[in-house]
Amino acid sequence: MVLAGGIGGARFLRGLKSAVPDAEVTVIGNTGDDIHLFGLKVCPDLDTVMYTLGGGIHEEQGWGRADESFSVKEELAAYGVGPEWFGLGDRDFATHIVRTQMMSAGYSLSAVTEALCARWQPGVRLLPMTDDRVETHVLIDTADLDDSVQGDGGESRKAVHFQEYWVRLRASVDAHAVVPVGAETAKPAPGVLDAIADADVILFPPSNPVVSVGTILAVPGIREAIAEAGVPVIGLSPIVGNAPVRGMADKVLSAVGVESTAAAVAQHYGSGLLDGWLVDTVDAGSTQDVEDAGIRCRAVPLMMTDTQATATMAREALALAEEVRA
Repeated sequence: MVLAGGIGGARFLRGLKSAVPDAEVTVIGNTGDDIHLFGLKVCPDLDTVMYTLGGGIHEEQGWGRADESFSVKEELAAYGVGPEWFGLGDRDFATHIVRTQMMSAGYSLSAVTEALCARWQPGVRLLPMTDDRVETHVLIDTADLDDSVQGDGGESRKAVHFQEYWVRLRASVDAHAVVPVGAETAKPAPGVLDAIADADVILFPPSNPVVSVGTILAVPGIREAIAEAGVPVIGLSPIVGNAPVRGMADKVLSAVGVESTAAAVAQHYGSGLLDGWLVDTVDAGSTQDVEDAGIRCRAVPLMMTDTQATATMAREALALAEEVRA
């Protein structure tokens, strides 16, 4: 079983499927990145996993559809309808229209995700972490915004949707808090807790530990179920050489008081959750710090340069799981 965010999680899953093609893989997908735009329910992380494993992803971007066009976006902009900073393409719009229609008809997000996957055949069982509405928000200083109105010098803060922070602002301002709004009252989606209980191994891919894996763990019952599953829980560091491999994870790590190091992220998850942790070879010097925290640690190449390299990473994670199990 794998907890997955967006691009990193999806690409890791592709490598995992290559490494163990006959394995039955269940994926619990992050829905904290979900956003409502143009009256549509958009699920970026679920769709990135679905498109990547189903062969429809824009490979260079890592998100959105291949061979995409943007006529609808351009027409909306001509009407003065925004936001323009979130680039939904025409093919992608179709997915969100189908999802929104089905949910408006009373279907749950879990049922809709299953229906969408029937087309894409991703080769995994993809479950949203919850059918309830959870949206990650980021607290920022308004004084840091270029378009802010300067007042009398006093600081003021506001919460913005994670997508606005990540896509529009490109994490260019400091994050002071990250809050998965609605998570505290959410329930795991049907099948999630059963999948955890039935798993042979649980993997945390090199996804963002705060807004991807961390948001999944924020849904009451999921962290506890993983900790009590009695199977190896293995994570792969998204931090290589004290910097995120992709994106701006250092900004949200700082917001929760965690240094951008492979060892610090492992300690953030904690030995009560993780049994094993893989760091990149450039961070081999940090393995002892992780071991001292009660987490088995090994240094291996962790750059997902292609499917073969990612498959090797997945095999290393599974080998560590067997080492822990023994």
